[in-house]
Amino acid sequence: MAQTRIAPPPARPEGQWALDEREPLNANERFKLEDDGLSVRARIEDVYSREGFASISPDDLRGRMRWWGLYTQRRPGIDGGRTATLEPHELDDEYFMLRVRCDGGALTAAQLRTIAQVSIEFGRGTADLTDRQNIQLHWVRIEDVPRIWQALEAVGLSTQEACGDTPRVILGSPVAGVAADEIIDGTPAVEHIARTFIGDPAYSNLPRKFKTAISGSPHQDVAHEINDVSFIGVVHPELGAGFDVWVGGGLSTNPRLAVRLGAFATLEQVPDVWQGVIGIFRDYGYRRLRTRARLKFLVADWGPQVFRDVLEGEYLGFALADGPAPPPPPLGRRDHVGVHPQRDGRFYVGAAPVVGRVSGPLLAQVADLVEAAGSDRVRLTAEQKLVVLDVAAGQVDALADGLEALGLAVRDASTFRRGTMACTGIEYCKLAIVETKARARDLVFQLEERLPTFDAPLTVNLNGCPNSCARIQVADIGLKGALAGREDGYQVHLGGGLGLTSGLGKTLRGLRVPAHELPDYVERVARRFDAQRTDGEQFATWVQRAAEEDLR
Repeated sequence: MAQTRIAPPPARPEGQWALDEREPLNANERFKLEDDGLSVRARIEDVYSREGFASISPDDLRGRMRWWGLYTQRRPGIDGGRTATLEPHELDDEYFMLRVRCDGGALTAAQLRTIAQVSIEFGRGTADLTDRQNIQLHWVRIEDVPRIWQALEAVGLSTQEACGDTPRVILGSPVAGVAADEIIDGTPAVEHIARTFIGDPAYSNLPRKFKTAISGSPHQDVAHEINDVSFIGVVHPELGAGFDVWVGGGLSTNPRLAVRLGAFATLEQVPDVWQGVIGIFRDYGYRRLRTRARLKFLVADWGPQVFRDVLEGEYLGFALADGPAPPPPPLGRRDHVGVHPQRDGRFYVGAAPVVGRVSGPLLAQVADLVEAAGSDRVRLTAEQKLVVLDVAAGQVDALADGLEALGLAVRDASTFRRGTMACTGIEYCKLAIVETKARARDLVFQLEERLPTFDAPLTVNLNGCPNSCARIQVADIGLKGALAGREDGYQVHLGGGLGLTSGLGKTLRGLRVPAHELPDYVERVARRFDAQRTDGEQFATWVQRAAEEDLR
């Protein structure tokens, strides 16, 4: 790094390494300085897997083990009202959630089958597709983790830095390299970053998590507005196809949408720019308080111009070209569900499970169908869906029929099947207040029955707590778990969106929908929107002009 600092000094000490601020440190910063999170693997293999759950040190159990994709599950039987009152050890079950990292959402049939086998043998058959293009398993015992790693790594998969204060999985367009309308294929950059920097100790101690998205799709299919750094396909008038750079997005309890730097990066420059941005976060990110330890707070304080000046002057050593903003995405959905032509004459087939909930046996059957269709490439999406690439025309119907027989909608997926997402919820998550997955599944089925002809795009996202893992603030209808008397309930956020309607939803103050009334509420609002919308009007636009009583 250059000796001359371009970055402005903060108003108060924030624990920024670039300013030689190592104090005061919170508990997370202390255990990270004592021992890098990546080093816990040796203890898992040599000690904990042999001596059992009780042998795990607290800093490893609730800290460093995340660096290898492991979180303790919620102990069964603890209701949501006790989530904030119990100590961590009282919430911990002696089983783990294990997150399998899938950069770019990319899997081969063999990799998918291996995850399925691990799920069946070690995870009671559980599996969820996440909105970060990962697969999560549950009921994992510490004694089995080394064997799980051995199985995954034998086919090129990893759980390394799937969690923790690290560079998390890199989102990529699930149809990169095959879509007929693609601006540029970002796959080489995704693969280069994952190969070069994931597991590098230089970036394994960040202030908090760091999220990346890279997509050359005109549909902007990686939720770039809510990532720490994103690269979105554009065409420069002189330099040709490349990427527009965005920084500082994130949701949770202090949501903020990313901002453009106004900078253009070629495909070859993307890894260098990524390294520069994560370097800024490592060195200048706020470490004093966990609640301010995301890049979005630094970007908010600096602004995009200062951030770009620091990036170019202190980290890159060269100026990036100014670039155009990406054009608005086309109307319609961007989940890639259905049958679509590829640029090479073959097809990709997108399938929608209900709110991302699958299973080990189901994934094994999907792998069989993929191979029977002559394909070897599966992609996960940022919408809890999956896509099969490279399907010959003569195999499309058989594949679609097979997927639909497994309960994965392809050709006639309803708006509610396509647009509803849910986080893990109280079933497994120690932070959750309410149930999400089963309730969202029931909501989908009821809405399909009640509104069989409703066909407008509509996103309905359920979250078990305020942390917004299911992106409630950028959903058409965002439902945040909260207690409603003695019953599970949901606070309502309306009119958020990504893409054409990019923005944060508004909270309907005083409205907390009890769980048993959820289908009635969503049906009521959907019917009013359907009756009042103008031709082509999006839900988020309607919310801005709708009468208050029509939103309740």
